[in-house]
Amino acid sequence: MARQARQRVPEGPAPDPAVQKLRIRYTKRGRLRFTSSRDFQRALERALRRADVPMAFSAGFHPHPKISYANAAATGTGSEAEYVEISVTQRVDPESVRVALDEALPRGIDVVEVVEAAPGALADRLEASDWVLEFAGVPLEVLRAAVEGLLALERAEVTRMTKSGPRTFDVRGAIVTARVLGPADALTDTVTSHVIEGDCAILRMVVRHTTPAVRPDDILTALRETADLQPPRPPLVTRLAQGPLDTASARVTDPLE
Repeated sequence: MARQARQRVPEGPAPDPAVQKLRIRYTKRGRLRFTSSRDFQRALERALRRADVPMAFSAGFHPHPKISYANAAATGTGSEAEYVEISVTQRVDPESVRVALDEALPRGIDVVEVVEAAPGALADRLEASDWVLEFAGVPLEVLRAAVEGLLALERAEVTRMTKSGPRTFDVRGAIVTARVLGPADALTDTVTSHVIEGDCAILRMVVRHTTPAVRPDDILTALRETADLQPPRPPLVTRLAQGPLDTASARVTDPLE
């Protein structure tokens, strides 16, 4: 008679239950825009330990802190609005966590806001992103003509290599608004701490989150394929906001409100 397989059970007490969930908004500025998602995850876990945040952990043989990452910007992309969610085993003051965590993280990854999580999934509230792309060496009229040509199309398909192979999808349908601005216009148009660097043509656009996700690089590919736009160097890309999409005003609103 075959022996019944014995189920392994982790030794020791069960982890303390989570009693509070916090949502954190942070930035990726300056040289820290080149931080990968994996690098940030390691830095955040170290900072949580330094800040003495009472983290909740998963059960099992390899417990890990209960941290949920949401729609992180790609490596090389700056951001004023990145989000992460953590669970803790003791009730804490969100502002105290913000101050301690901000001090524990390197300059450039700045913790802007910490709030107690509202019901529902944070990822479901991230419906669109507001992007600014700074094109050095591209005349304003050239960028404006390329963007107007793209917006005039019903569809603009691009192909991106994914882990499962090449995938072709439409980027035009994800673009909610797109405007071309000069540096002086952008200073009054951009109501954030983001600073436009130098004399450049600027593309400000709101892009709906879709599956697959339409990234700024995909829209640059579409501009190259539809208008032969060839910047002398890649534009500086910064996410200004991400959150619920107000369809009436075509604005991205705060997901933490």
